[in-house]
Amino acid sequence: MSVQPARRIAFEVLDAVRSSDAYANLLLPTKIERARLSTADAALTTELTYGTLRRLNYYDRVVELAAGRPVDRIDPPVLDVLRIGAHQLLAMRTPSHAAVDESVSLTASVAGRSATGFVNAVLRAIDRSTPEEWTGRVLATARSDDERLALEHAHPVWIIRALRRALAAEDRADELAELLAADNASPRVALAALPGLAGVEEAGEPTRWSPVGVALASGDPSRVPAVAAGRVRVQDEGSQLAALALSRARAIEPGERWLDLCAGPGGKSALLGADAALGGATLVANEVVPARAGLVERAVAALDPRPEVRVGDGRTIGDEQPAAFDRILLDAPCTGLGALRRRPEARWRKSPADVAALTALQLELVASAAKALKPGGLLAYVTCSPHLAETRPAVQEAVERHGLVAVDTASALRGVTREPLPTVDGAHLQLWPHRHGTDGMFIQLLARVNR
Repeated sequence: MSVQPARRIAFEVLDAVRSSDAYANLLLPTKIERARLSTADAALTTELTYGTLRRLNYYDRVVELAAGRPVDRIDPPVLDVLRIGAHQLLAMRTPSHAAVDESVSLTASVAGRSATGFVNAVLRAIDRSTPEEWTGRVLATARSDDERLALEHAHPVWIIRALRRALAAEDRADELAELLAADNASPRVALAALPGLAGVEEAGEPTRWSPVGVALASGDPSRVPAVAAGRVRVQDEGSQLAALALSRARAIEPGERWLDLCAGPGGKSALLGADAALGGATLVANEVVPARAGLVERAVAALDPRPEVRVGDGRTIGDEQPAAFDRILLDAPCTGLGALRRRPEARWRKSPADVAALTALQLELVASAAKALKPGGLLAYVTCSPHLAETRPAVQEAVERHGLVAVDTASALRGVTREPLPTVDGAHLQLWPHRHGTDGMFIQLLARVNR
């Protein structure tokens, strides 16, 4: 049986995410390019992949109810086919015959003909009820209000609770449902025009906040000539603001040395490096994983002068190069709860145990960055997570143990952004997908006072 390329690629990505912890946002574009899919087929496989990954727990509950058995008793490849089929029937409103017939063909290809009857029966059972009826059945299985939210909005319960606490810290707990819905919406593609190399007008319309941001209405960004040349890069507007908060918070003095402490995959390094070059500063981009350092090399390839890319453990730089840098970006490893709309599988991959390990690492990196910062220097502590354990403790550590001073980050960005950012009281800046249309970046500028 022949299988439509868009559906086969979606299955291959889901299979790789499940079996080898692949990242969909890295693997899917590569597969689409290699398959030379048309624009329509690329859009279809993107929706099949991301849409299924976002609502994985919901579709698993639907499959369990339709099949009459737990999903852990279904062969994983067959389950992936059923998940993709359920997404087509319940969210995409794909015609029944197309969704079922293509799923049966895909099953024969990846799991053998013996499984096709089961897949056919389960999907036809799903198709006999409306999406609204399935929502009612699924939510009726919830054992608590938080589990009901988790099923309705396709987030693990622990993430629901973490996001509620983070919003409550801003007296915005009533925005939880809006935030969860934003996590499940397909984000627009944002681009960054590297200063000195490209203008915003070359690639599209200006974004709302970032002065170098470009909104791509539709289409493949790699087909934009400036993107292909490396002068414009795909980058969320929140990530742009995290880099610009450091590079534009104050005037650049020629000869300054800058450090991107955890640089991979290099998007912020490219933007920092471009601003550094215009101001007569130099940038060192450090990354502990050699393969990710290679991504940084490619990200900064268009810059002149090109930043130095260093492979090393960021936790040792403070001892190796004390008081060596005027500005440091610490984009700390984190759970990524602020970027679930772009990396939907991350919500199913992380657990509360990951938070403890990551916060310990974040504190070690803060200590190293503080040692590496010159008197009078500026440090930007950034996480792509609003989780309170990944934001405030590191800032508190920097102030109380390492002698840094918190800088009013929202005020520092007022002269940088195109429009004033809606913010709350406090020295930090917390961006939100539902409020700002960006990833959920936490940004805190810290300074070492001259002595």
